Amino acid sequence: QVQLVESGGGLVQAGGSLRLSCAASGRTFSDYAMGWFRQAPGKEREFVSAISRSGGNTIYADSVKGRFTISRDHSKNTVYLQMNSLKPEDTAVYYCAARYSDVLFTFVHEYNFWGQGTQVTVSS
Repeated sequence: QVQLVESGGGLVQAGGSLRLSCAASGRTFSDYAMGWFRQAPGKEREFVSAISRSGGNTIYADSVKGRFTISRDHSKNTVYLQMNSLKPEDTAVYYCAARYSDVLFTFVHEYNFWGQGTQVTVSS
């Protein structure tokens, strides 16, 4: 089992920045590809970004490309999502996910472990 705990969410004005963190425990962090997803009210959970075990490969949803950056720190067993130039449409609960693999998955059902989520609200 992998336990994931997100933090760093909050209220920010449009154009602002936030950095989300996801602390992992329970298994060897470097064995897992990690992903970030988000879910807005009344909408399905959607892919945001993913990072490979080593951190050498990353992918992003088109809606966040160029504004968000995913990274991981193996010494801290933590994955980050740096979010810049935030827009009101980025408002959602953001979830961290893990998969025992080195493939970068983009679908919800492909991830085995999930955090509880952290709320991000962007005001206009």
